[in-house]
Amino acid sequence: MRRRLPVLALALTVALCAGVAGAYVLHGRPASATSPASAGLSQSPVAVPVGIAVARARDVPVRVTGIGTVTPFNTVTVRSRVDGELQQVLFHEGQDIHKGDLLAVIDPRTFQAALDEAKARLQQDQAGLANARLILDRDSRLGKDAFASQETVDTQASTVAGLEAQVAQDEAQIASAQTELSYTRIVSPIDGRAGLRLVDEGNIVHASDAGGLVVINQIHPISVLSTVPQSDVPAIRRALAAGTVEARAISREDSSVLDTGTLELMDNRIDPQSGTLELKSVFANSQDRLWPGQSLRVDVTTQTLHDALTVPSGAVQRGPDGAFVYTVGGDDKVAVTPVRLGPIASGFAVVESGLAAGQRVVTDGQYRLAPGVRAAAATPAG
Repeated sequence: MRRRLPVLALALTVALCAGVAGAYVLHGRPASATSPASAGLSQSPVAVPVGIAVARARDVPVRVTGIGTVTPFNTVTVRSRVDGELQQVLFHEGQDIHKGDLLAVIDPRTFQAALDEAKARLQQDQAGLANARLILDRDSRLGKDAFASQETVDTQASTVAGLEAQVAQDEAQIASAQTELSYTRIVSPIDGRAGLRLVDEGNIVHASDAGGLVVINQIHPISVLSTVPQSDVPAIRRALAAGTVEARAISREDSSVLDTGTLELMDNRIDPQSGTLELKSVFANSQDRLWPGQSLRVDVTTQTLHDALTVPSGAVQRGPDGAFVYTVGGDDKVAVTPVRLGPIASGFAVVESGLAAGQRVVTDGQYRLAPGVRAAAATPAG
């Protein structure tokens, strides 16, 4: 029993020391030894970097967009109007051609001979007519003195009338032969650009040939046919009634503006199958950026909203209760602000109510935000 007392005293001493040490760890640690995590909770939260823009008043064009196809302003298939050998082709493929330029020559000899024959016949009949008129004049004078009967005078007058008709017919034949001869020189009926040559020199061509000699497309100016939904028809009609309507040809590859022109007309009916209306726009195409058959987008400006309050379209968010934006207050804290929107065009959204000019809105990084979070403008890249 005496031997166990020192061991028991030692055990009690160790237990007492362990209790004191545990109490120190749990309750007696100085404030400077607190964990970094607990220290961060007492500091201000770090601002979230986001894109920020300012709501501003500006003029906003309102546009109707449709998909279109470029078509020549005019297109002509040049054909021969007479039969014969194609002696000369005087144009180059892809050449710019002006109205009246000589394109090809058909062998004219047969047609020249027909013209010469008609002229000779006219001279012959004119000589006969002149003689008949002299006879009629003589018979008429003799008839006054009863040296020629009235029947003779009337017969000669009829002969003169018949020869006058024959001369008129000869003159018509000459005009027809001249026209046929002129068809042997084929000229361009429009300004445009020549396509591929369809017939080579030396071939026999006919007026009935379907293919023709060449196709000429007028590309200065050039047309674009596009379609828009029938819901846009009232706005387009109002715009046309107000005056000239701007149209822009937009590339479908990189959204660049290829050319700016005007809306020429709207079709007189809506396609009942697709519920769309066809529009025709005209462009100067001075840089040849539009080409027949090309597919592109056409933006038609139906009106311009002057001094409309706008924000970048990227600032607009959608929620269960409608559109809203994240606004940044003077304390850099974010708030959710419901807005009523007008048209969205050219990268900007028109705000009809909910914002005031000069308010800051978040345009990028909204997924990191919540009401009350501090926001700061992100440093631009580069």
